[in-house]
Amino acid sequence: MLHLASQSPRRRQLLEQLGVEFAVVDVEVTEQRAAAESPSTYVSRVARDKARAGLARLDAGQDAWVLGADTEVVLDDEVFGKPRDAEAAAAMLRRLSGRTHEVISAVWLVGAQREQSSVCVSQVRFATLDEPTIAAYVATGEPFGKAGGYAIQGRGAALIEHLQGSYSGVMGLPLFETAQLLRHGGIAPR
Repeated sequence: MLHLASQSPRRRQLLEQLGVEFAVVDVEVTEQRAAAESPSTYVSRVARDKARAGLARLDAGQDAWVLGADTEVVLDDEVFGKPRDAEAAAAMLRRLSGRTHEVISAVWLVGAQREQSSVCVSQVRFATLDEPTIAAYVATGEPFGKAGGYAIQGRGAALIEHLQGSYSGVMGLPLFETAQLLRHGGIAPR
């Protein structure tokens, strides 16, 4: 049985697109980047920690798999988390304005006997944003709960000039990489 260790409705929606049966297991892990940790290593570690925490909560035996994922926006080696308030969201959008940033999505599939992972890196270029555009977008409330303060699947799509990489990865779960991990784990679509 597959379990998704995530509270994200977007990850649930994306995983459903693959046509696999799964249950959700809620986990809480510390998301704090260590001083010398690269952004890619940090994102992968958090995804692994989520999957392992999910497996530890299950009493499902040898055939249980847990999928954990994490996605972060990175600019100039700085990891942009989720904005805490409107001021932080506007500050993130100002920094992203007119620039290309990375979106790193890591996925871990963890079972009692085996672990496997994949990392997807996408390049996203924002249009140059003026203050009224930033204020209007923040006022929608969409930036909250989103890494980097935007949602590619929502109104934030209008801010994006160019995407090179995985749309679903920027959303929070890279489907190509996830499907490969599931196949290697023997999990087939229904």
